[in-house]
Formats: sequence, C-alpha cells, structure tokens
Amino acid sequence: MTDRSVRPDVAARLAEERGFESLFVTEHTHIPASLAEHYPGGSFPDAYTRTLDPIVALTAAAAATTTIRLGTSIMLASQHEPLVTAKALASLDLLSQGRVELGVGAGWLQPELANHGVDYGRRFGHLREHVEAMRTLWRDEVAAYAGEHVRFNDVWSWPKPVQELAPSGRDGDAGGRGIPVLVGGDGARILDRVVAYGDGWLPRAPGGLDELAPRVRDLHGRCADVGRAPLPVTVYNVALDPASLEAYRELGVHRGLVRLPSGEQGEVEAALDAAVAALDAAGFAQAAG
Repeated sequence: MTDRSVRPDVAARLAEERGFESLFVTEHTHIPASLAEHYPGGSFPDAYTRTLDPIVALTAAAAATTTIRLGTSIMLASQHEPLVTAKALASLDLLSQGRVELGVGAGWLQPELANHGVDYGRRFGHLREHVEAMRTLWRDEVAAYAGEHVRFNDVWSWPKPVQELAPSGRDGDAGGRGIPVLVGGDGARILDRVVAYGDGWLPRAPGGLDELAPRVRDLHGRCADVGRAPLPVTVYNVALDPASLEAYRELGVHRGLVRLPSGEQGEVEAALDAAVAALDAAGFAQAAG
C-alpha cells in the first residue's frame, strides 16, 4: 500500500467481497536515499520507499469492512516506541471490533534502524522488549515494564484491545486483553523467539516446503513440551498450486498470505480474482488469507 497504489479501504473491501480471511500490509518508516543503489538485485523497488503507515492504512481498511482480519506483515516493531504504538494498535482493535493481528520483525536495513537509534546487533533485544511492553500495556490496568531498552513505572493506558487472549504458558502470563503477535523471520533462532514472546510464527520459508515442514513440526513439538496447543503459522507468499496448498494444510499451516501487486485497483482486483480461481481449482471453498 503506497501513495500511488490502490487505497487500503478499497483493497480491503475487494478482498472481503471475495471471501478472503485477512488483509496484511507491510512497512518501512523510511529508506535512506544513500542506499538506493545498493539494494540486492539492483535499485530499491519504488513501493519500498512509499509505504503507507500500517496502522493508518489498516484503520481505513477497518472502516470499509466488517469481517476481514487486519494484520501487518511485518511491522518493524523494534523501531516503534511501545507506549505510543500500543495505544494506536489498541485503538485500532477497538474500532475494528477485535480484528487486528500484529506481525512483527526486528528489521534488516541497518541505516534505517540506526536512524531510529537501534543498534543493528541488538535489534532483537529491542523487538522483544517492545512486544513485551505492549503486552503489559494492553493487559494490565496499571502497567509497568523494566527492561534494558524500555522502562516505565505504573501507568494507565487506555483503550485496551477488544480481543481476549488465552494464557500462553509463559511465566506470569494468565491471558487477558491483547492483540495476537506473530513473530516474523526465518533465521536459526526464530523458533526460540516465537515461543518466548509470540502467539504465532510468520515465516517467508524461502526454501519452500522442504525447509518449512521440519521447522513447523519443531515448533509444534516445542509447544507440546510446555503443554500448549500448536501455535498458528502464517506463511508469507504462499505457492498457489494444488500440491503445495494441500501440503500446507496437512502440515497444519493456519494461514497463507498471497502477495498482491502494489498497483492500481484494476491490477489488484485481477490478482485477487486469479488467487480465488487458483484456490477454487485446488478444492478450497474459500480463500485462506
């Protein structure tokens, strides 16, 4: 979603009308202009430099729809101050009547992180503390958090999200008001992070199902070890051929995200229709995400 593409309210309505379960948007807060020529494979795609603010975009989408879930894939939460971001997300969850999911990542663009005061080597520490601090603000009537990067004592923060989350099995987490957090990434330690502070995993799985399958089984095994139900997996940029879709289902993948073009309404509408046709041909009665 950019200032040159289809509006988020229009895209969300088109997706909801076709039976899609969710609409996820991405972000970069900015792109350092000095790096434009150093993007892997050439220059930065124009859309990277022009993304809408994800919370504002999803608020527009919420106002135009009634059922579709609204997510980020991903928000670079390590770069977002948690007191402000928690209130904005809780407000969106309230106004959308509980339809928000937060896909988060630590970021990969070192100069972008640096402009937010985040050291690249410590970005995952920022991510974890920002997520944990927001959970506290969403859940507790009087919230406090003491970490290395985030610290506040006994604050009131309203509104609270509409959604009620079940106990996670993590120490001291009895559930309560909150927004599901999907931890994005494919690195070696990603499942540690998902289990530690996530409500689900959001991989790209660039190696395909051969890479994804053992890691999903590993995640489910880790959940069983601590007495939890399997955490949901949302796969970014799924393949739409029948064999892959059936394999995702057998693996227990909860949601597949179809990547749409950053284009005008007609182009996006055609891509949605093509995705629906592929899902119908594969025997899916309704689009999956």
